[in-house]
Amino acid sequence: MNNLEKIARKLTAILFAQQSLASAGFIAAATLNSIVGKELTQRADWAGVPTAVYLLAGALSAFGWGYVYDAIGRRRGLTSGLVSGALGSGLTFYAIAVQSFSLFLGGMLLMGIANAAVQLGRFAAAEVNRPEHRGRAISNVVIGGTVGSVVGPFVAGPAGKVVGAWGVNELAGAYLVAGVLFAIGAAVVFVGLRPDPLDVGKEVAQKYPEAATANSRERGLLEIFRQPAALVALLSMMLGQMVMVLVMVITSLHMRGHDHNLKDISTVISSHTFGMYAFSILSGRLADKWGRGVVILVGSLTLVVACFAATISPDVLPLGVALFLLGLGWNFCFVGGSTLLADQLSPAERARTQGFNDLIVGLASALGSLGSGFIFASLGYNMMAYVSAALAVIPLAAVSWWMLKKRKLETA
Repeated sequence: MNNLEKIARKLTAILFAQQSLASAGFIAAATLNSIVGKELTQRADWAGVPTAVYLLAGALSAFGWGYVYDAIGRRRGLTSGLVSGALGSGLTFYAIAVQSFSLFLGGMLLMGIANAAVQLGRFAAAEVNRPEHRGRAISNVVIGGTVGSVVGPFVAGPAGKVVGAWGVNELAGAYLVAGVLFAIGAAVVFVGLRPDPLDVGKEVAQKYPEAATANSRERGLLEIFRQPAALVALLSMMLGQMVMVLVMVITSLHMRGHDHNLKDISTVISSHTFGMYAFSILSGRLADKWGRGVVILVGSLTLVVACFAATISPDVLPLGVALFLLGLGWNFCFVGGSTLLADQLSPAERARTQGFNDLIVGLASALGSLGSGFIFASLGYNMMAYVSAALAVIPLAAVSWWMLKKRKLETA
């Protein structure tokens, strides 16, 4: 295969495009999930259930997607996932129109399965690029979420007015737009993601062999995650995701309770998702330049600050700043952790191990989403933020321990 770097740039660009389209759809829905959950059930403690189903479906399917990606390739696997998202969005739209909570959860399930497939796209970018460019490659895909952070939340209002004119609940509009975006994303991947990243990744691994992944045998998951570096990578992504979800999911409902309109809610969520994705270009390059551990450390600290900042005031500006920091901290943990994990794996271990990683991350975030509604209903928003801050300290301690241990070994 000639000119691997040119092929890698093309494939990364296609993965960026699908990430942009898919994230716009996912974020448009995420803006309203807790509000729809409460309106369809008339119970505040059930507000986090739709997002929990969405995240749990993504978690449980992530491991399976790893095997699917190996069996049929990255292109067809990713296309299948996006089609699932389009079908799920259509079902959620219909569920809101007929006021069916069970159907709405069914749509959330399909969208969660789709998200698991989409998230694995970042690892496809890592495997087609040279080892020293992995952080940059992952960030170049994740930054596609910036498009979603701008487009996603702000389609809720206009799309709501359109479907409202059809006699449908205005909350359904965002889900209709999401379905269209997923369908376009599926077409982009099916046509453009050629040659398949699976084949390119094998050639890159042969051309740029690494000591960390030079095992002649394929290791089991337990052996891989016994490595301190792999374990730190998993913890940073798992707890970074849980903290982010705990606070983000319920903020829309928190604001609704303080008489904010959809425009105010969309502004805060857009600030959050902008923080999640816009600085990926920076976090990926810092991971390559300063090291994976430093980026995870900065991310964990930022999450702690964000959680405390969220308790200051329910007004738009303070919440917008806090949620922006929450997204930024997540980004540094996610990109740094993803890159650190990719460093530890041989080509034969990648899809399976990365799928298992996303399974654990998804389970943690589903638990966070489900718990957010119950903590909010029983103890309030501020207590939920304090619990989240405590959880963010765990990856902070873990990466500090690993970095000190690594420095001692290098010195010795």
